[in-house]
Amino acid sequence: MRTILAIRFSAMGDVAMTIPVMKLVLDANPDIQIVFVTNKNWGALCANIPRLIFFPADLKGAHKGFKGLFGLFLRIRKEYRIDAVADLHQVLRSQIVRTFFKLSGKRVAVIDKGRAEKKALARRENKILRPLTSTIERYADVFRKLGLAVDVSATPPVFPRSAKKETNRWIGLAPFATYREKTYPLDKMEQVLAALVQQPATTVLLMGGGANEVAQLTALAAKYPTAVVIAGRYTLPEELVVISQLDVMISMDSANMHLASLFGVPVVSVWGATHPFAGFMGYGQSIHNAVQVNDLSCRPCSIFGNKPCFRGDHACMEWLPPEAVVSKVLSVAG
Repeated sequence: MRTILAIRFSAMGDVAMTIPVMKLVLDANPDIQIVFVTNKNWGALCANIPRLIFFPADLKGAHKGFKGLFGLFLRIRKEYRIDAVADLHQVLRSQIVRTFFKLSGKRVAVIDKGRAEKKALARRENKILRPLTSTIERYADVFRKLGLAVDVSATPPVFPRSAKKETNRWIGLAPFATYREKTYPLDKMEQVLAALVQQPATTVLLMGGGANEVAQLTALAAKYPTAVVIAGRYTLPEELVVISQLDVMISMDSANMHLASLFGVPVVSVWGATHPFAGFMGYGQSIHNAVQVNDLSCRPCSIFGNKPCFRGDHACMEWLPPEAVVSKVLSVAG
């Protein structure tokens, strides 16, 4: 059996997008296994996928810096006979690790991030506003370069959904993102929450991560006692079980969109400075369920949402009425 090393460090949402592709690659190529080296905290994303082997990287500890990455290479090489390397990240760290394998005679394939076309999509003037190749497809292309068949046109759920014991409709609400430009204002999201908790037989589950987000969600739930705070109360595997039981997830362009997508949970995604055209829509999700202001010539102003609003008014989010989010959620949730 051939062993492919796949590399993708970075944030949980980015890593979650690799999982469906690797599952499809494994399904189509029963003679291979994939050793997936990624952040040490994301092992739950690989659970129960035959022939997908999670290999934790501690990039802030044991595997920090050039020396640490060399140690990571030595450890991988000692434990597995790697036949080829799929660099799904194309950053300095992944370049270093893949180079070690390339120098030892291993075949290497690297993701094409499409930087030029993304730059054209996000520039201020003369934008070329068109759908770009999805990140899912870009990941698949890396494996194709290694001679592995994979078809990502079908999007079956990666994991089965758990059946919840109660009959209430469960709506997940994940109102945060890494950057302000990707985050719907909390006062507007509160209006969304206020409308949803009034719906019959509906429970809203508040999701997030980190002490600051937990505190904000706890304060929000105090105003709406029927809402349930999930953030900060469960491990990642436990939270994934909760997500698998949702009827719909409300998420920014952030990790929770991608986590819900692993289970085929429909996502109402809210987009501000970023845009689905950049290729980061959740696996199997419909752009028709994206809520965004479509008539702003400045959108998108960045690919990742990490650039401050040059207008200064955050119109892409401020002009988005809460009623539009609520309407979309109710139409999707049924």
